[in-house]
Amino acid sequence: MQVAEGMLWLRMPLPFGLDHINLYLLQHEHGWVVVDTGLNTPQSHSVWEQVLSGALESKPILAVIATHCHYDHTGMLAWLSDRFQCPVYMTFGEYSSILQPNPKDAETPWQFQQFYLRAGLEAEQVQQLLGAVSDTFFSNEAPHSYRRLRDGDILKIGRRHWRVVVGSGHSPEHACLYSEEDQMLLSGDQVLPRITSSICITVTEPEANPLGEWLASIKRFRNLPDSVLVFPAHELPFYGLHHRLQQLQQHHERHLDLLSEALETPQGVDQCRAVLFPRVRNSFDLLMAIGETQAHLNFLMEEGVLHRELHNEAWVYSLRRSDGQAFALPEDIHV
Repeated sequence: MQVAEGMLWLRMPLPFGLDHINLYLLQHEHGWVVVDTGLNTPQSHSVWEQVLSGALESKPILAVIATHCHYDHTGMLAWLSDRFQCPVYMTFGEYSSILQPNPKDAETPWQFQQFYLRAGLEAEQVQQLLGAVSDTFFSNEAPHSYRRLRDGDILKIGRRHWRVVVGSGHSPEHACLYSEEDQMLLSGDQVLPRITSSICITVTEPEANPLGEWLASIKRFRNLPDSVLVFPAHELPFYGLHHRLQQLQQHHERHLDLLSEALETPQGVDQCRAVLFPRVRNSFDLLMAIGETQAHLNFLMEEGVLHRELHNEAWVYSLRRSDGQAFALPEDIHV
């Protein structure tokens, strides 16, 4: 669908409950620039073949921009780049992340096992989680080279100038694209209209504070005009950027409040997970819920609200203060 002059919106199917990703195709000179690529599946290959010969009128892809490293955004990245011998643009943090291989069923890395045992899971559950992350859906081939995007870079694509606005928390250095002339923001997963971006701790960096980084990023996006039309990576385009940012901050404040109340009694990570995410349908849901719960615990740890102790193989968290007051984010977030 054409959503602006020289800009197409492609809804690429995903084989999950969240059944699509929005990709954006920007007309440029004698071809196109693609923003994000879809998951590496036979269905994605089939859809791309239709788009290349149909909507793109067999004109070449001149460059591919990846907002961030996640598989639904970069699954077809190397395939498109190799097919058209065109450059890939992304930030250093995101390119570095796609070079990290997933663990496979045949061998459980000790770090993976230790991380989830310390979250309070049983060994059988850990093995099921390993099966979830080694699924063939979560595989991609990294391009052999890339061109680095930095915050504030200006990309001239067709008649538009797009400024790179980098956020973090959902991923290390998530690149969004802002057109001041047309008041449009391609927000990727950094700002979504109805669902919340996953903000998770993973085995790769267990002591990270991605929630602190994401909350700090809000300030950068509040500097953009509230009048922008936001084109997200999932669901529908929307107006009301500042209101949505406030909703998202309040969502995390509520989660922090819930944890603070629950931790009047010492709890493990999986017990805290049950407070924030009482319903999990499968191993993948559990994987994401543990990661997001850990992100909130790490934030409270860094703010000095919690401390933890290792009991047997699992972390147990407890509250440093006991005043019963609701948690409020400080004006300046410490990252």
